[in-house]
Amino acid sequence: MHRSNIFQLGIKELRGLLRDPMLLALIVYAFTISIYTASRAMPETLNQAPIAIVDEDRSPVSTRIVSAFYPPYFLAPALISQHEMDVRMDSGVDTFALDIPPNFQRDLLAGRSPTIQLNIDATRMTQAFSGGGYVQSIVSSEVSEFLSRHRTNTVLPVELTLRSRFNQEMNKGWFGSVTNVIMAITMLSIVLTGAALIREREHGTIEHLLVMPVTPTEIMISKIWSMGIVVLLASAFSLFVIVEGLLSVPVEGSIALFLVGAALHLFATTSMGIFLATVAGTMPQFGLLLMLVLLPLQLLSGGVTPRESMPEIIQFIMLAAPNTHFVILAQTILFRGAGLDVVWPQFVALLTIGSILFAFSLRRFRKFLR
Repeated sequence: MHRSNIFQLGIKELRGLLRDPMLLALIVYAFTISIYTASRAMPETLNQAPIAIVDEDRSPVSTRIVSAFYPPYFLAPALISQHEMDVRMDSGVDTFALDIPPNFQRDLLAGRSPTIQLNIDATRMTQAFSGGGYVQSIVSSEVSEFLSRHRTNTVLPVELTLRSRFNQEMNKGWFGSVTNVIMAITMLSIVLTGAALIREREHGTIEHLLVMPVTPTEIMISKIWSMGIVVLLASAFSLFVIVEGLLSVPVEGSIALFLVGAALHLFATTSMGIFLATVAGTMPQFGLLLMLVLLPLQLLSGGVTPRESMPEIIQFIMLAAPNTHFVILAQTILFRGAGLDVVWPQFVALLTIGSILFAFSLRRFRKFLR
């Protein structure tokens, strides 16, 4: 191999990327706007949920219940009639609708067990699951305090001292922003290398390369380093400017060590992108194939949900995926501040998987050029 050939071919790939406004827009969006919105709009958090209350009792206890719902978990309750409740739920105005029946306070004081109806718009799944528990807890607390005639603090026999490590503010936005940087690295590395190869095939420039004194290995390495360096620089920019600067998310560990791990991960995923491009004939086919491959990789790698909650067979299979080890590596470094003495197994795993994927993709790439 000639290093000058690899360098010049890589420069050619970068020039081709600069002439593709759609890919440039995707890179900018994935490492800026997407990171910011992921931090500011975590869907599993109950925040400003719209709730309506039908107060058919209009008693002191029902008034206590109405006044107990307030921001940031809920919007100020809308007092509506029973007829409006179904209409508002059907139109998606309210996520929760609470119906307090007539004579609710009288039945409480008489020792009966009155029933309150709670309607939940389950199409808003994440808020519905967590919000139902919030509503039940609030109603039970207000009713108990009303019956006891005063507010009391429950004295527990054991005092639990909570120590939150790595995210002292319990801010889910911190987790969302860093996780989306990790996911964007995987997605863009596969997309850019695959698109670069298909773009040459569609433009007919691949035939020009075949008559030049360059080898398939040089062509493949040039695509890997050029697209990999773009993703690596974009991820570094996102961590320094968007995550630490704009969002003020504290990064515990060494970003330099994380970028070294990201480079190993890019070695594997860019090779995977070239392999997918040799299987797909056109860009639409590559997009469909990408959906079949990228979604399982992202969802089952442990970045979205913990790997421990998945079936054991899935955990075992996903050990062959590079982004599983990259997610472990990235979270351990960026969230917990670990060093190389902790994450070296993931470095070795990424190097091994990357070498296997590179050899497999190079074999397929040589057949593709024939």
